[in-house]
Amino acid sequence: LAQKHIERGRVTISIKIAQKSSHEIFLNKKNVKTVLQYAKSLEKEFGLKNDLSLSDIVRLPGVLETKETSLDPEGLWSFLEKGLLKSLQGVVTMRKREGQSLVKDISEKLQLMNAQMKKIRERQSLIIKEQQKKLTSEEFQSFQKGTDINEEMSRLGHYIDELKILLKSNVPVGKKIDFVAQEMQRETNTIGSKVQDKIVSNAVITIKSKIEKIREQSQNVE
Repeated sequence: LAQKHIERGRVTISIKIAQKSSHEIFLNKKNVKTVLQYAKSLEKEFGLKNDLSLSDIVRLPGVLETKETSLDPEGLWSFLEKGLLKSLQGVVTMRKREGQSLVKDISEKLQLMNAQMKKIRERQSLIIKEQQKKLTSEEFQSFQKGTDINEEMSRLGHYIDELKILLKSNVPVGKKIDFVAQEMQRETNTIGSKVQDKIVSNAVITIKSKIEKIREQSQNVE
């Protein structure tokens, strides 16, 4: 029943039954007959007076027995199911509210990442122009090839768009968000290793910190 409402995460369901168990009293007539038969036998055999009273008989061990009555599981389930459904619906409602906050938080991080990517592109363009003036044609070609981050930037941009789509989805996406964030981290690391520049490095660090936060948040998303 819980799995129908919650697909990801560990769920512990605790049920407390407030109603105390009751006891029922049973008269063991078989034991009463046995006692009376022995009493008659003793009266006849030894000439004893049979003065057994009702109070004497009920006080004898095994005549009156008490049994603890437990709740019927099948009868209890209809009430339990209603309570459980109400609790699960409450959890889902709360998670939806939390999900809306997470969407807002992750969306803001993606915007900040886009801003840092713009900064990297602008800085990379400036670096290429500066190096083109300093280096020979052959050296510049080698430099340009070694610092080409167009592919990584393109993929990073694609992953940002992919996350935006996932945030609008109505199906469980927590694991997918975490996977996409891992890919984003890989591309960002490559950008940082290819372009050895303070401004680019600072932008890369900022992007990586946002990705890490997104990965943390993905653990709270179904």
